[in-house]
Amino acid sequence: MTASSPPHLAAVRPTWAIESSRVDLEGSGFAVASELPPAVTIGDRAAQVVLASSARLGIVVPAGVGGGRRPVRVAGISGETAFIDVGEPCATGLHQVDNPVFDREGNLYVTYSGARGQRVSVSVFRVGRDGRREPFVSGLVNATSMMFGPDGVLHVSSRFEGTVYRIQADGTAEPFVTELGVACGLAFDADGTLFVGDRSGTVFRVAPDGQATPFAALPPSVAAYHLAVGPDRALYVTAPTLDSYDQVYRVAPDGTVGVVPSSFGRPQGLAFDSQGRLYVVEALAGASGLYRVGLDGSRELVLSGPGLVGVAFDPGGGLVVTSNETAYRIDVPARPLALW
Repeated sequence: MTASSPPHLAAVRPTWAIESSRVDLEGSGFAVASELPPAVTIGDRAAQVVLASSARLGIVVPAGVGGGRRPVRVAGISGETAFIDVGEPCATGLHQVDNPVFDREGNLYVTYSGARGQRVSVSVFRVGRDGRREPFVSGLVNATSMMFGPDGVLHVSSRFEGTVYRIQADGTAEPFVTELGVACGLAFDADGTLFVGDRSGTVFRVAPDGQATPFAALPPSVAAYHLAVGPDRALYVTAPTLDSYDQVYRVAPDGTVGVVPSSFGRPQGLAFDSQGRLYVVEALAGASGLYRVGLDGSRELVLSGPGLVGVAFDPGGGLVVTSNETAYRIDVPARPLALW
């Protein structure tokens, strides 16, 4: 008769988290024979256990755990500690409907978009690397999507007006291109070409002189188009519909529309990291999360969290994910270079 192996904590998945994220602990020998599951802590806070088996514990990240790298411990397993990178709220009281954006200095820009036709006092906020938030743009109706051009100038779309504005350094907004339907989703190519999504079914290509022409036709979206240009110079688009699952579209430089071979429930914001890897926010109720997606359609959940909408990568390292109301900063440690 052989002695049973001691309990073992092998992995935490995913390794990025925010408050209320679902995280799974994998291992063996977890003590689940009693009425109560094993106690789990993240930092010095108790985590709620929502699933328990001898090989897996599902937990929810508690409020107040703090940001940064936090240890995860399971009662009854001594000498073993796993870690997760927890996002710290860096801006609250938002109405974010697309990705936030970073400028070259690492300042973060977030929106208060408002209800349809609502004119709010502050449309875009700027959050410094020190966490200080200040009003930046006022007077835009339904500020929706943001993107910096190659010249370093911020562009903001108004889905209500069908207009894209150029924002000067003092926050002054100047119309750049108009009559773009329900303008949501912005992306720049390296040559200065701007792509704008009209969620009623068209992606426009806008030349540096402001001349707009239809570029691609896509299914209409019930929420918003979200755009990103990939390292292959193709345009990637999410267009959530009322279907259970939707594709991520890949529009080649010649306007040919294809798809990434993986589907998502209500896909929202998307972005490429510094290594050229695609990340997509899935917003399906009960399954909201951030996924890393491969060209072959493979997908890896890297962060779960309720009501996620957008994602942006800090040029200085780390990333920000947003729900409609809150932006969370995650200072992710450097990882070895990997091909997408």
